[in-house]
Amino acid sequence: MQKLINLFEGTRDINYKTEILSGLTVAMALIPEAVAFALIAGLSPLTGLYAAFMMGLVTSILGGRPGMISGATGAVAVVLVALAQQYGVEYVFAAVILAGVLQVITGALRMGKLMRLVPHPVIFGFVNGLAIIIFMSQLAQFKDPSGAWLTGSEMFIFLGFVLLTMVIIWGLPKITKAVPASLMAILSVFGIVAAFGIETRTVGDIASIAGGFPPFHIPSVPFSIETLVIIFPYAAIMAGVGLIESLLTLNIIDEITETRGRGNKEAAAQGIANILSGLFSGMGGCAMIGQSLINISAGARARLSGIVASVMLLVFIMFGAGLIEQMPMAALTGLMIMVSVGTFEWASLRTFNKMPTSDLFVMVVVTLITAVLHNLAVAVLVGVIIAALVFAWDNAKRIRARKHIDENGAKHYEIYGPLFFGSVTVFNEKFDVLNDPDEIIIDFKESRVVDMSAIEALNKITERYLKVGKKVHLKHLSPDCRTLLKNADKIIDVNVLEDPTYHLVVDRV
Repeated sequence: MQKLINLFEGTRDINYKTEILSGLTVAMALIPEAVAFALIAGLSPLTGLYAAFMMGLVTSILGGRPGMISGATGAVAVVLVALAQQYGVEYVFAAVILAGVLQVITGALRMGKLMRLVPHPVIFGFVNGLAIIIFMSQLAQFKDPSGAWLTGSEMFIFLGFVLLTMVIIWGLPKITKAVPASLMAILSVFGIVAAFGIETRTVGDIASIAGGFPPFHIPSVPFSIETLVIIFPYAAIMAGVGLIESLLTLNIIDEITETRGRGNKEAAAQGIANILSGLFSGMGGCAMIGQSLINISAGARARLSGIVASVMLLVFIMFGAGLIEQMPMAALTGLMIMVSVGTFEWASLRTFNKMPTSDLFVMVVVTLITAVLHNLAVAVLVGVIIAALVFAWDNAKRIRARKHIDENGAKHYEIYGPLFFGSVTVFNEKFDVLNDPDEIIIDFKESRVVDMSAIEALNKITERYLKVGKKVHLKHLSPDCRTLLKNADKIIDVNVLEDPTYHLVVDRV
């Protein structure tokens, strides 16, 4: 039994009191956020709550990062808005399942390490764009069902409660952290509305959330190529965004706890959780930065806290729906505005003048694409491509050659910097073919032959020297460079000669 518990928890030293209390706190804080994110996606609040339960439970048990909390998130909600509006909730469930399959494949192929390729400016832009989207989505709450802006006392009451919610969320942590500020803010607004009988919109006015255990449900969509064409783009974006946010959250918690999570295991767990969420009427989701930080800050380090949070959330759904439906929409709006404020990377603005121009450009582009197109995956992809091109351009200018003639009359070119498609032109300019002696040695001890463009460059330079009757030797090639040359023997024919101190590669003469 003890072995099972240790395996289940993921750690030996467990403070059960801390884990249970932290889980209860997270469960209460999850309710308003799950409801709010579901409403952002244009879905029933119940789909957000079911997703929070299923995502949280599965990833707590199977995930690669004990203590991390998953559930319905703003990033996923934004992706699903257009699909829900155009095709309905059944297509959303199908897309969530497909996204889960893609995430499981990602984890199985051990592609979680690709997260290392996402530069910080891209992450800043992604997060800032997401914050803008969440904020803009809340403006709809200040309108009536016909789409007209609220006016008069109705507007003042709604705005007043929104501001009160924001003030409590901002100010309460400065006084005490014994209770979640978001939960206290909602309870305070709820209490004022109930005590004074103030007329204002509630969650129940939007949709009913009364429910039992999440029902098993196969999405009612045609099993056809046409359906796949419709849902695949949304599923791919959701899978990508979910993994990015989950692995970012994992890295943040790793830094706080000074431990190391397992990214590939977490990716697979996120996929399984999304598959089950879609099959059990949930909107899907990913790791939640805010809730994970609440959990870790409370002292939770094991899997138990996430399990307790998920189970208690289900209890609230099954037995506390009546209270949740009376929750004022103004409180949820204030909460989501504060979520957007907290999500925005204000540090990126403070370093605006200190960032390299290229990093600043990448961050702004990713932010704009995210905010305007609402396509987080495309924004990240474009950002990574731009960052890669900037990196390639900078490295293309770094290749250089140190030249000297030895006692035998051979001229040495000691190459520094990588030889790849971007540096080929500069590389070719380093050689004086006509005036060089009959024997040339190109030394790659401080360089690498990276790609086929580099191999073609070597071929061209040897041909230039051969035309004037001169011999070229390639010296100190790394094993991977020699492999590249051998694989490209149809482009350049080389022989590896054994030498007492180094391997010598000679082209055909």
